[in-house]
Amino acid sequence: MTNSKGTALIIGGGIMGLASAYYLLKSGWEVTLLDKGDLSDNCSHGNAGMIVPSHFIPLAAPGMVAKGIKWMFDSRSPFYVKPSLDFSLISWGLKFMKAATPANVERAAPFLRDYHLLSKQLYEDIAAEEGLNFGLEKKGILMLYKSEKAGEEEIHVGKDAQKLELDVEMLSREQVQAIEPGLKLDVAGAVHYHCDAHLYPTALFNQLLKNIREKGARVVSNAEVTGYEIANGEVKAVNTLQGKYESDIVVMTGGTWLPQLAKLAGLSIPVMPGKGYSFMQPNTIHPIVHPALLIEARVAVTPMNGQVRFGGTMELAAVNDKINMNRVEGIVNAIPQYYPELNVAIPPRENIWYGFRPCSPDGLPYLGYSKKLKNLIVAGGHGMMGISLGPATGKVVAELANRNATSLNTVLYDPERYN
Repeated sequence: MTNSKGTALIIGGGIMGLASAYYLLKSGWEVTLLDKGDLSDNCSHGNAGMIVPSHFIPLAAPGMVAKGIKWMFDSRSPFYVKPSLDFSLISWGLKFMKAATPANVERAAPFLRDYHLLSKQLYEDIAAEEGLNFGLEKKGILMLYKSEKAGEEEIHVGKDAQKLELDVEMLSREQVQAIEPGLKLDVAGAVHYHCDAHLYPTALFNQLLKNIREKGARVVSNAEVTGYEIANGEVKAVNTLQGKYESDIVVMTGGTWLPQLAKLAGLSIPVMPGKGYSFMQPNTIHPIVHPALLIEARVAVTPMNGQVRFGGTMELAAVNDKINMNRVEGIVNAIPQYYPELNVAIPPRENIWYGFRPCSPDGLPYLGYSKKLKNLIVAGGHGMMGISLGPATGKVVAELANRNATSLNTVLYDPERYN
């Protein structure tokens, strides 16, 4: 590549890695992307595909600790912490409890709002490019609630969103039913976040991968990182099962593997895997128009690619390949409570997708340069918001690499805030 700004090595082939490659290539870098697998099983594939400025409250919020303790003993509950004496889980949990304060939530809200809104705009820009048609739709997302208590909480959050100048509307039971004419709803009302959007993640992932390859990126599969060669406060080379790679800058993504990748470089970046499940159903007999979150059940519902994806649960435990059918049953049982005409059967195991969201203890991403290794950029820990925050992350990574002013204020996202 002529007039190259230098070489960039990206670790991790999820949405953060692909978006970083996309924007680095755009700004003139030579890019190599390494993935420990074959790029077919990361968390970017089977998620709900939601772009969510509505999610300006981090996971570590007041009330989540109490809910987590209550739900901890119910394997069908929306948020499940698998009881364990694992030190990393206990350490993460203590940091989570410390972060779950009203002051931290209030401080984070405008930062997260800006992060999501930038990403939404960038998705619109990307979707305008030839060969990048990934089902982006701007219908907003409905927060559907059944109980008065849940309604009060959602309306309160909706009013906070309006104060942050987000486009939000409170809907009665009748108003919700009017915009979902294809099926009967059993809800007390909804908060409609017009500011949100959705897309088809599989198409996004495949098209971005094709795009970066066509633009000259070298993509290496099964390249698990085994160590780093560090000298003079810089990463000089990354050693992998596929050989050694030298580069001017290194971008560490890696999803739920971020703590292990960081540890090899002498850094501490805590992330716990939040396991989620999803499955697809035809969206034909009683078609769903709007993506929705079923509030009490914590289930996501997204029409995409002629089907509808149901997903949810957050299971904090070590990475494992077991499908907990109780968790899937929890999702299935919730659907007819909100959509009584939908009789969804428990899908066979081979049709159930699962993935691991990389959850930081304070619910905020890690994004920025390492202070210890001056050519290392970290981009991870986005939890359930990976798809939503992908393009903004990639753009900021390229701006950091170019030593330009960033499109976002990243002060809260210091990757070494737990060192």
